[in-house]
Amino acid sequence: MSPGELALASGNHTHVTKFILLGFSNYPDLQELLFGTFLLIYTMTVVGNLGMMGLILTDARLHSPMYFFLSVLSFLDICYSSVVTPKLLVNFLALDKSISFEGCVVQLIFFVVHVTAESFLLASMAFDRFVAICRPLHYSSVMTKETCLQLVAASYAVGGVNSAIQTGNVFALPFCGPNRVTHYFCDIPPLLHLACANTATAEVVLYIFSALVTLLPAVIIITSYSFVLVAIGKMRSAAGREKALSTCASHFLAIAIFYGTVVFTYVQPHGSTNDTNGQVVSVFYTIIIPMLNPFIYSLRNKEVKDALQRKLRGRLFPC
Repeated sequence: MSPGELALASGNHTHVTKFILLGFSNYPDLQELLFGTFLLIYTMTVVGNLGMMGLILTDARLHSPMYFFLSVLSFLDICYSSVVTPKLLVNFLALDKSISFEGCVVQLIFFVVHVTAESFLLASMAFDRFVAICRPLHYSSVMTKETCLQLVAASYAVGGVNSAIQTGNVFALPFCGPNRVTHYFCDIPPLLHLACANTATAEVVLYIFSALVTLLPAVIIITSYSFVLVAIGKMRSAAGREKALSTCASHFLAIAIFYGTVVFTYVQPHGSTNDTNGQVVSVFYTIIIPMLNPFIYSLRNKEVKDALQRKLRGRLFPC
């Protein structure tokens, strides 16, 4: 029986008006160090992703569907990291680690929207690589500006639908007593643990929709890259194989890290991991991955590195 159900059984029907985000409060001596570390990571996330967006926007050689999707990915990384990290930073230094009930709802809404949108955007990027490498003669007619915008809009639309379902699924439950969230943001599993009701149905809904928005894009990605790898293997030119692999390797690395941590957090049996492990894994996909993506794509992508070098030369030697 969860703490919420115990409270209900004991007759405590008080409606929760705020939640206490315990976060990393188990390490009181490390609060300042953790604050500095996460502040540095968040700063690098914002600067790195804004830099990637600015580079793609201002360099005409990067005005292609692949880099358009990459700029949107950078935007999503800034958004869902910003939903979580600023509140975490405040809580490292504040005595009051509470968040209002309404604030918790809003945080969960925007977090699910952007994480789900990123999942489907990664699938769109894989489809783009499939068309570029396996159907190069049809690339310009398939991956038009309208198609790219429609794929991004569809990613956000699915994110909005999933967010409405998941948020409604959680906050339709009564919260009547315990309000100490064993996490650093309002995430679904720890909130379900506090509900003053049987959460079996809510957990089924969580697993089903988490699986859908994770596994469906994963199938698209795996299928696309299966064809891509076959096509690369058939290329006669070593230079062509190297170029194709360089544009795909960074994307595949980002996908592996993102999906691995999301699946570990949401698509697993209830209670199969403890709260500390859940927080550590969440740190990867909410804070670390948004920081890493610009470096993954810039360090492993020759066109991005060349564009960055041109910008730096232009700044240092304007004449």
